[in-house]
Amino acid sequence: MYTIVVPRKPLLALLMSLILPGFGQLYNGEPNRAIWFFLVYFGLGAPALALIALYVPSSAMLAALVLALCMILALWVYGMIDAWTSARRQPDYMVRSWQSSGMYVLVLLTCALTVQPLLASYVRNHEVESFRIPSSSMQPTLMPDDFIFADMRYNCPECKQAVSRGDIVIFTFPNNRTLYYLKRIVGLPGERVQIKGHEVLINGQPLNISDVPGNLGTQVSEGNDARRWQVWWSTQQTQQPELDVTVPAGEVFVLGDNRNLSVDSRDIGCIPLQDVVGRVRQIWFSRADAAIRWNRMGKVVD
Repeated sequence: MYTIVVPRKPLLALLMSLILPGFGQLYNGEPNRAIWFFLVYFGLGAPALALIALYVPSSAMLAALVLALCMILALWVYGMIDAWTSARRQPDYMVRSWQSSGMYVLVLLTCALTVQPLLASYVRNHEVESFRIPSSSMQPTLMPDDFIFADMRYNCPECKQAVSRGDIVIFTFPNNRTLYYLKRIVGLPGERVQIKGHEVLINGQPLNISDVPGNLGTQVSEGNDARRWQVWWSTQQTQQPELDVTVPAGEVFVLGDNRNLSVDSRDIGCIPLQDVVGRVRQIWFSRADAAIRWNRMGKVVD
């Protein structure tokens, strides 16, 4: 049913598009145009972030993130201008039966409280999630206030990525299951892990490749021919506690790269595989006090 009413209010159309791209087009009686704005806006959000984090080469990741942000802002501004000009072009208009304040509120609440949160939650739980590094327990690999992308397509029945020695993983902290911790997998299920001084042995074979003493401690290169990583042992603690443990089935042994400043499997025991939820992929932003660490942005984490 249609009724002739007063002209559209361009300012109201602009403000509605400011709240949500496409909302002003809905007010203008352009549902098809509004739907396309909704689809592009939601597509440029969490799904675009996941695609950039998982598939764009590290050298182009920062540029891709900036481009996606610029596209979202451009869409927002274009939607506002389009809603304003479209409203001004309608001196008189026909109100459709669905054009009511109740319908506008329902659409807004559906988008803001259902569609967007569910989409973001799916991406975080199943594709990629961002974390901030709060401490120095993973130095020299990860620094405090590094912001990283974690690949959440990891260690699950449908996932192609199985746990591997050397992976830096996200897991649920056993003493507080509301927290996530981030450490490196050193021992796999069934393996014997021994720590003697600065040396880590797996089934009797040392992980150490080389030791480089320094002013801040000993930097040790660990790994094998296919994969290597760097760890720190502080010189302030001369006597290192020894450890000898066999990793239970279905669990992994994790260590921080900054061995004297890390709470890991030496303190909390082995981590059940079911609690390992993601693998660190790359650094997308990094800062130190008020300065940005440009050289770390886009760095792939080994």
